[in-house]
Amino acid sequence: MSDAATAIAPVKGLHEDGSPERLAIDTIRTLAMDAVQKANSGHPGTPMALAPVGHTLWSQFLRTDPDKPDWPNRDRFVLSVGHASMLLYALLHLAGVKEVDRDGKPTGNLAVSLNDIENFRQLGSKTPGHPEYRHTTGVETTTGPLGAGCGNSVGMAIAERWLAARYNQPGFTLFDHDVYTLCGDGDMMEGVSSEAASLAGHLKLSNLCWIYDSNHISIEGDTNLAFDEDVGLRFQAYGWNVIHVDDANDCGALADAFASFKATNDRPTFIVVHSIIGWGSPRAGSEKAHGEALGEDNVRATKLAYGWPEDAHFLVPDGVAEAFEKVIADRGRPLREAWEAMFAAYRGDHADLAVELDLLLKGDLPEGWDADIPVFDADEKGVASRDAGGKVLNAIANKVPFLIGGSADLAPSTKTDVKGKPSFEADNYAGSNFHFGVREHGMGAVVNGMTLSHLRAYGSTFMVFADYMRPPIRLAAIMELPAVFVFTHDSIGVGEDGPTHQPIEHLATLRAIPGLDTIRPGDANETAWAWRAALEHKHRPTSLVLSRQALPTLDRSKYASAEGLMKGAYILAGDADPELILIATGSEVSLAVKAHEALTAQGVRSRVVSMPSWFRYELQDRAYKESVLPRAVTARVAIEMGGELGWDRYVGLEGRTVTMSTFGASAPLAKLQDKFGFTVDNVVKVAREVLGKD
Repeated sequence: MSDAATAIAPVKGLHEDGSPERLAIDTIRTLAMDAVQKANSGHPGTPMALAPVGHTLWSQFLRTDPDKPDWPNRDRFVLSVGHASMLLYALLHLAGVKEVDRDGKPTGNLAVSLNDIENFRQLGSKTPGHPEYRHTTGVETTTGPLGAGCGNSVGMAIAERWLAARYNQPGFTLFDHDVYTLCGDGDMMEGVSSEAASLAGHLKLSNLCWIYDSNHISIEGDTNLAFDEDVGLRFQAYGWNVIHVDDANDCGALADAFASFKATNDRPTFIVVHSIIGWGSPRAGSEKAHGEALGEDNVRATKLAYGWPEDAHFLVPDGVAEAFEKVIADRGRPLREAWEAMFAAYRGDHADLAVELDLLLKGDLPEGWDADIPVFDADEKGVASRDAGGKVLNAIANKVPFLIGGSADLAPSTKTDVKGKPSFEADNYAGSNFHFGVREHGMGAVVNGMTLSHLRAYGSTFMVFADYMRPPIRLAAIMELPAVFVFTHDSIGVGEDGPTHQPIEHLATLRAIPGLDTIRPGDANETAWAWRAALEHKHRPTSLVLSRQALPTLDRSKYASAEGLMKGAYILAGDADPELILIATGSEVSLAVKAHEALTAQGVRSRVVSMPSWFRYELQDRAYKESVLPRAVTARVAIEMGGELGWDRYVGLEGRTVTMSTFGASAPLAKLQDKFGFTVDNVVKVAREVLGKD
């Protein structure tokens, strides 16, 4: 400990054991107890048990500057056990971390004040029940769904390795930070942590340290009810360096474990910390200490056990916060200042890379990033939107080097490999093509972690497997991350693979996620604009939904420009005063066009609206929406090879849909189109019925 740490003045009423470290640790514990008790909601046990772990890590190892908490080369601390949020809030408060706004500007306030802690879990407070990225400065990622933070941390560690490989130059080590993740039994049970840990071991991410709180307690009670494996042996099999600390209160052993991590350069480190949940509480080890307030009597008894004033609430003894902040700042501030001086010199010696890095850190794209995006000629045979998407991705990636990603072992099918670029592997961290393996949930979490570290990251798989990665997509939307999720094989167009691989309800479930821009382009040129739309987002994730089968490339000299995609829906073709509107997305847009032409030949005034993004359309003003879908025109037909759910919003009570009401079947596509009604004859028939002309 520093001299400042030993300068803490004795506090009347506390049973001093001569250790300022113990005083600070018990401050963390009592803040957690008091906050949960006042809110009558939350989890006090884990913050109490892990206070020594948090204190040892932050006070002796974590490289960060409380005055500049967004310093690019800071170490990351991820609380995957998000229910233990009071541990993080107490650490942020005692460390004196300063708040920055969404634009990275300091506000002059503490990130977490004592008043914020007193308002734990209350409306509008900076201390919500689980940590939320962008909401509270110092929170590196939103956690709560167990295992998610573990997956994010692997993405952060990957990002550091990639940033170091690209931007570090002789004499200029811009990136060498570490990633620490605090996880628990619940994280270890969730499959996503296993997926992420396996990938991390394969990539030999020696900058990654997980601290596993092995307390054998979950919400239902003892973990032996459902979980009794040797987790350490599992991680040895993954290729991790595994260390055991027998007592979470042994700060010396914890420090030795962290030092061992720092000395390990060929694999990630997994520290198994054995703790008793709610240490020091008369109810220690109970599910009550884990999942709810202790109760006033138990809080008083616990404080008495700590030698704390029993009637004191939210007590931070004199000198505790000042000493904790000083020891962290004394280590982190010189490192941050040296980094800033180094980067200033770097601008002179490596100007082009510095400009690129500035863009990356601001979330901006290089000038002319979209200059080489292809324009596709009209072609009745056309091209699958997955193939068009691959060509567009390659054109952009050659202009945006920090646009990196890959697939869940499906790059040849999703067309998401960047030609001429190497793979990211343990022997080449400069690679930009990622092989996530058959780990969809893990891939999504890792992509989020990469994006949290400023990379423009994407992951891809078949659309039906969006089911396996919905949690990270949802979290990307909550965190407002510009991650891109590419889904191909988007319908019964998969054909012979059958219903297990034919998504039906998936479009509806993606569209249901607030803040997620789900785009299903109708041809190659709409696909080009879809990628533009995705990358122009700075605070919003995108799901690109692409076809396996070829789609006709529409003649844009005859039909409206594909740029209309940017508004979500646009008039593609048809009458200025329609009596019928056909609305379609994706592969069904060309079907709608053909049905429109047949109806026109029959004297029906019809209009075709291509609607690739419901989300974007809803952002438009009322006048634009009225121009595309006039309220007076109630005869409407929506056409989409997916479930009907949600289309009533656009077809109304008088309209109809040509959609799926069952799962698909295994057969050639043409047979499936006939069976499920995706033919010109059927669309015309439904349209005429809506008009009352049959």
